[in-house]
Amino acid sequence: MWRADKYLLGKQAQERVSLLTCELANPMTCKLVNLPTCQLVNLFNSSTQELKEEKIYKDMKDLKRNIAIVCGGNSSEHEVSLRSARGLYSFFDKEKYNVYIVDIERMNWKVDLGNGEKAIIDKNDFSFVHEGEQVFFDYAYITIHGTPGENGIMQGYFELIDMPYSTSGVLVEALTFDKYVLNNYLRGFGVNVANSILVRRGEEFSIDERAVEAQLGMPCFVKPAADGSSFGVSKVKNIDQLAPALRKALMEDDSAVIESFLDGTEISVGCYRVKGQTKVLPATEVVSHNEFFDYDAKYNGQVEEITPARIADETARRVAEETARIYEILNCNGIIRIDYILTKEPDGTDKINLIEVNTTPGMTPTSFIPQQVRAAGMEMKDVLSEIVENQF
Repeated sequence: MWRADKYLLGKQAQERVSLLTCELANPMTCKLVNLPTCQLVNLFNSSTQELKEEKIYKDMKDLKRNIAIVCGGNSSEHEVSLRSARGLYSFFDKEKYNVYIVDIERMNWKVDLGNGEKAIIDKNDFSFVHEGEQVFFDYAYITIHGTPGENGIMQGYFELIDMPYSTSGVLVEALTFDKYVLNNYLRGFGVNVANSILVRRGEEFSIDERAVEAQLGMPCFVKPAADGSSFGVSKVKNIDQLAPALRKALMEDDSAVIESFLDGTEISVGCYRVKGQTKVLPATEVVSHNEFFDYDAKYNGQVEEITPARIADETARRVAEETARIYEILNCNGIIRIDYILTKEPDGTDKINLIEVNTTPGMTPTSFIPQQVRAAGMEMKDVLSEIVENQF
């Protein structure tokens, strides 16, 4: 169903839309066909030169797009996602966009209208009603950490209602959300990843702990296979700690991954693509005050984040090339963040080891991506505008 943000149009624009859409509608009924802002612009772009020169075309071009910052989700990182949404809201260019925060938690979808007022989202078309007018969105910026925004579910929904969104597609999101599947997929392209073992729920009772130690060594890491990287993660120093670590991880997901420990420098790199050009941001070096980069280190300041990272220029170049290559292999969309551990080869050169690909990275003012954008001499509002407009 075509639809329009008619409440945004001036009277003259409404009259021109009415005339145009009568031609597009059933000629027997000549009912007004409602179009969203983005689809109307595309329609005029594909129309005749004469129509393009009419004032309605300019009116449509001058309209602000309605942006939904989609946050929340069903995982343990719900509150973290809300923080990212507030960060994004502060970054977006309000002169270009009407920006709303939409909190999704299971079947409870609400849009924040300000001053404590909220409206229910109609799941049929992702619209809401405000002051008697139905408001439609033109674009969804997904910042849910975990399900359903990082595993393809929300992406599938937006595909069904034909709404542009900020992340990669359904398949890529599902693939990158599962650490075990992703790492073994990218291993086939020559990407260095840690050795790992997959443990599904129920299998933890029969696992051979000695075999795990022989295959992966100690210490090792245990983490949920498909969930946010901060919750359910344990550093296991001996086999006696393996069973409790698996139970912890399996509280977050149906599968857990046991990974070999990589001793080296942790870095994180942002990347995005606009107009066919992949842009890699300066790397951030992560120096945790804890044993590893856990929840407290990530969100409670128990970490030192150094942007750009203190790595050799040649290593920085290779990391940027590898990041762009992975982005292209996966055919990603929007901003992603790739985490690596740099270990040493026998000849002393740095070996680049992938930890994970994060397709909805944190977006608080102190998160890695905003840090890296500033280090690159850019502004977040410009980067976000580039990403949004790249899909129209």
